[in-house]
Amino acid sequence: MDNFFNVLMTCHRMTNAYHVIVGLFCALVMGLIVSLVYMFKNTYTKSFVMTLVMLPAITQMIIILVNGNVGTGLAIMGAFSLVRFRSVPGSAREIGSLFLAMSLGLFVGAGYVYLGFVFLLIMSIALLAMSLTPFGVPRQQVRELRVSIPESLDYEGLLDDLLNKYCKPWHLERVRTTNMGSLFELTYHITLRKDAKTKEMFDELRCRNGNLPITLGRVSAAKDVL
Repeated sequence: MDNFFNVLMTCHRMTNAYHVIVGLFCALVMGLIVSLVYMFKNTYTKSFVMTLVMLPAITQMIIILVNGNVGTGLAIMGAFSLVRFRSVPGSAREIGSLFLAMSLGLFVGAGYVYLGFVFLLIMSIALLAMSLTPFGVPRQQVRELRVSIPESLDYEGLLDDLLNKYCKPWHLERVRTTNMGSLFELTYHITLRKDAKTKEMFDELRCRNGNLPITLGRVSAAKDVL
């Protein structure tokens, strides 16, 4: 086992163009594997998948350029500081995939190609195993309920008895005005009881809110947290 780790930790420095090209292809292969693991049972865009493929190779070349040269490192840092990323915040899985791709580029750029492949293999198996198993899945599915009511009604406690009947637990997430201020839109995060029937709940809510729009769906993922 000691000899195995000694082989993995042997540093093959990128001393010539041949080593650089070989390392570049190894980094692209690593990025391709990371992108395939990320796409497994997940929603994705082509641009993000392409970024995962290229990121290890880009990181590798940066490490080779900066290696042992403080001036080049400062110049690259200044160049990258001029770039402003105007993208929406990513999900936890996206951020993890980006860090994994960057770390693989660091492995290749430092010369630890074999250790990088072993690290990639272990991480890929772990991610695929967690995707195939119910690990991390919430026991209770939280849904988002939106109910519109006329502005003439007092929304405080208006639907509490119905929500207690069909949901456990539930809470009022936010209240906002719609339709030029003539309506209130109440947003609840609810967990339906096992014996609750959605059709019956909708019928009673419609009688209470004057047959105005009611929406039931998944909790909005506009703000994804780690």
